[in-house]
Amino acid sequence: MRLSPAPPGLSPSPALLALALPLAAALAFSDETLDKVPKSEGYCSRILRAQGTRREGYTEFSLRVEGDPDFYKPGTSYRVTLSAAPPSYFRGFTLIALKENREGDKEEDHAGTFQIIDEEETQFMSNCPVAVTESTPRRRTRIQVFWIAPPAGTGCVILKASIVQKRIIYFQDEGSLTKKLCEQDSMFDGVTDKPILDCCACGTAKYRLTFYGNWSEKTHPKDYPRRANHWSAIIGGSHSKNYVLWEYGGYASEGVKQVAELGSPVKMEEEIRQQSDEVLTVIKAKAQWPAWQPLNVRAAPSAEFSVDRTRHLMSFLTMMGPSPDWNVGLSAEDLCTKECGWVQKVVQDLIPWDAGTDSGVTYESPNKPTIPQEKIRPLTSLDHPQSPFYDPEGGSITQVARVVIERIARKGEQCNIVPDNVDDIVADLAPEEKDEDDTPETCIYSNWSPWSACSSSTCDKGKRMRQRMLKAQLDLSVPCPDTQDFQPCMGPGCSDEDGSTCTMSEWITWSPCSISCGMGMRSRERYVKQFPEDGSVCTLPTEETEKCTVNEECSPSSCLMTEWGEWDECSATCGMGMKKRHRMVKMSPADGSMCKAETSQAEKCMMPECHTIPCLLSPWSEWSDCSVTCGKGMRTRQRMLKSLAELGDCNEELEQVEKCMLPECPIDCELTEWSQWSECNKSCGKGHMIRTRMIQMEPQFGGAPCPETVQRKKCRIRKCLKNPSIQKLRWREARESRRGEQLREESDGEQFPGCRMRPWTAWSECTKLCGGGIQERYMTVKKRFKSSQFTSCKDKKEIRACNVHPC
Repeated sequence: MRLSPAPPGLSPSPALLALALPLAAALAFSDETLDKVPKSEGYCSRILRAQGTRREGYTEFSLRVEGDPDFYKPGTSYRVTLSAAPPSYFRGFTLIALKENREGDKEEDHAGTFQIIDEEETQFMSNCPVAVTESTPRRRTRIQVFWIAPPAGTGCVILKASIVQKRIIYFQDEGSLTKKLCEQDSMFDGVTDKPILDCCACGTAKYRLTFYGNWSEKTHPKDYPRRANHWSAIIGGSHSKNYVLWEYGGYASEGVKQVAELGSPVKMEEEIRQQSDEVLTVIKAKAQWPAWQPLNVRAAPSAEFSVDRTRHLMSFLTMMGPSPDWNVGLSAEDLCTKECGWVQKVVQDLIPWDAGTDSGVTYESPNKPTIPQEKIRPLTSLDHPQSPFYDPEGGSITQVARVVIERIARKGEQCNIVPDNVDDIVADLAPEEKDEDDTPETCIYSNWSPWSACSSSTCDKGKRMRQRMLKAQLDLSVPCPDTQDFQPCMGPGCSDEDGSTCTMSEWITWSPCSISCGMGMRSRERYVKQFPEDGSVCTLPTEETEKCTVNEECSPSSCLMTEWGEWDECSATCGMGMKKRHRMVKMSPADGSMCKAETSQAEKCMMPECHTIPCLLSPWSEWSDCSVTCGKGMRTRQRMLKSLAELGDCNEELEQVEKCMLPECPIDCELTEWSQWSECNKSCGKGHMIRTRMIQMEPQFGGAPCPETVQRKKCRIRKCLKNPSIQKLRWREARESRRGEQLREESDGEQFPGCRMRPWTAWSECTKLCGGGIQERYMTVKKRFKSSQFTSCKDKKEIRACNVHPC
C-alpha cells in the first residue's frame, strides 16, 4: 500500500493540473470558465459551490468512514470510502474536509489532512491541494483514502464529496455524500467511540457473514509462521446494546481470552448463550487450516444470523494462529439504519488486535501472561521492533482479512422511511444457503458458469441456473454434490421505469393453527413493498388461509409438542461422535397424564479423521538456567499443547534436555607429602636441615594458591674441636671415604636382590638460585635376573635441598 502525505504547499505541477482538468470541465460553471477561475485558496470553495444537477436524497452514491463513527479522536487515522452501488459508477469525484459552518475560502477552513492510498486512483487537486480527486477519469465504483483527524479543539468537521457521472454532478449538503464528525470528549479515550442509537426498524432481517482471510506469506512475508498457520473457528452473535462481547478499550472476558490465546470458542459460546435475553443468534463458522487457500480450492467460511429491533448489533471474533493473543473481528456493528431500515451490505477490511492477555511480540513467542491484564487495543506498526508488523516509519498495518455482511431476507412488516428500490427487493430473493460449505474435499470442481437468464419475464418470482463440471472424484465412496445450482430471481419487467409495477414482499411465515388438537385453520400475510407509480391499485392477494391438523388422533391423553429444534454440534471434533436435538411439551394432556412423546433424539455424526487435525503446540519456552554454577550441567525447555484435548493424542515431545557449559570451576593447588628431613649441613656445631614437597597441580581458574614447598629447622650435632688441624684431618678422611665408595659404585654398580643397578646419575641443577631449592638424581636397573621375584628391583630416585641461603 502506498501512502502519500498531504502536500505542503499550494503550487501544482503541470502534470497534476492536466489530470484535474476533466473534473473541472465537468463541473460546468455558469458564467466562468476554468481559465477565469483564480488559482488561489478561494478556488476550493468554488469547487463546492459549482453549479450542476443536485439530486437530494439520492442514495446510489455513499461516503463512509470506517466504523461509521459519529465522533473522531484528534490525530487518529480513519479510512474513508467513496462508493457507488452497482450498476452505478462514477468517472470523477472531489473529496474535502471542512470545519463546521465554514465555506472553504481560507486555508484555516479545512480540517485534518488526507493521505493517498493508491496513486493510480487518487491524487491531490491541482488548484486546491487540500482536496482529493481522481488521478485519471475513468469508470470506477470505489475509492479509498486516509483522513488524519485535526488536533484537539477543532470542533465538528464535515466530510463532503461530489460525484461526476456523464458530466452530471451529484452533490449533497446533507445526505449520503456528506458525513459529520465531532470531536470526541477526552472522557471517552480508550473505549469504543461509536455511540449506539435505538433502532426504529420493524420486522426482522437475515444476514450472511462471509469471512475472507488474506493473511499469507505473500501478503505478510515477515516472520510468517509456515507451520500450523490458521484462522480459528468464528464465534459471535447478534445482540442488544446491553451486552458487549468485546470492544476496544475494554477487558477480555475469559471466553475472549480462550479464543485469543488458544483459538477455542467453547467458553465464548457458553458466555453468549448465558445472555439469552440479549442475544438473538449465535454466530459460528468453521476454522481454516491453513490460513489461506484460493477460493476455487476452499470456499470462504460463512454463517447466517438474524437481527431485530432490540438485538440489531453484530459482533464476532476469530484468532490468528499461531500468535500470542491476536485476533480480528467486528464489535457492535449496527445493522439498523437511521431511516428505520436494515443495512443491505457491509464490507470491512480487518486489521489484527491484541486481547491484552499475553505479552508476546511475534507469531510464535512463548506464553508470557500479561499481569495485570491490559485493555483490548489494535496492533500498530510501532509496538515492538521484533513484531512482524513493525515499520520504523509508523505506517499503517496491511489488513489481514475482509468480512462481507449481506442481507439475504427480511420478514415481518417493514417500516423503513426510504422506499425500497429494486436492489432491496432482489436482495431479499437471494437463496438461503447453509452455514457451511458441505462439499467434500475429495470432490474437485471447475468454477461455476455465469448465471442463466431468469425463467420469469415479469415481476413474478422465477429461477435462474448455473453449472459446474466435476473434474475429479478422489474417493468414490464419498458422493459429490450436484453440479447444478438454482437461485430465485425476478424478471426484467420489474424495474423503476415500469410505472405499473406492484412489488410485493415475501410471504410471512404461517400463523399457529387455530386449535391445539384436531383440524383448524392457519393464515399468512404479505404486504405491498412498492405501489405502482401510475396510481393504479395492487390486485395481488395479501393474505392466504389453509387448513391445518394438529394431532389427528385427539384424546384426553394427547399432548401437544413443539417442533424439533436444530441439531446440536457433534460431540466430537474429529472421528465418530453423537449429536442431539430437542423439543418441548407445548400442552400437557387434559387428563393430567404424562406425555409419552419423546423430547430428545440422538444420532451418530462423523467428523474428519482425527489424524488429519494437526497437533497445535505453543513455541518452545526459553532454556532454563544451567543446573550447576560452574563447569558442565544440564538445562531444559518446555512447550504446551494448544489444541483441544479432544482432538486426539499428541505425540510431540513437550520437554527437551541438553548439556550446558559454564566457566570452569576453581581448582586449588595440590602438593605431595613432605619429604624426610635432610642431613644437617654441618658436621659439627650449629647447622640446619631442610625438607621439601612437590607441586602436583598448579592452581587454576582462581583456585587457592600454593603454600611453601621448603621448610628448614636448626640442627646441632657436636661441638667442633678446638684444634683445627685435627678437624681438617677428619674432614679429609670422611671425604676420601665417600669418594672411594662412589668410585666403587661407579665401577660395579649397586647389587640388589634379583637385579644389578647402574650407578647414581649426577645431581641435577638446583631448581632455585636462593631461598631453598631441590636437586634430583636417579638409579636405573642395569640387569634383571630371571629368577627375580622381588618388587624392589626398580628404578630409584633421591631428592636433596640446595641453595638454602636466603635471597
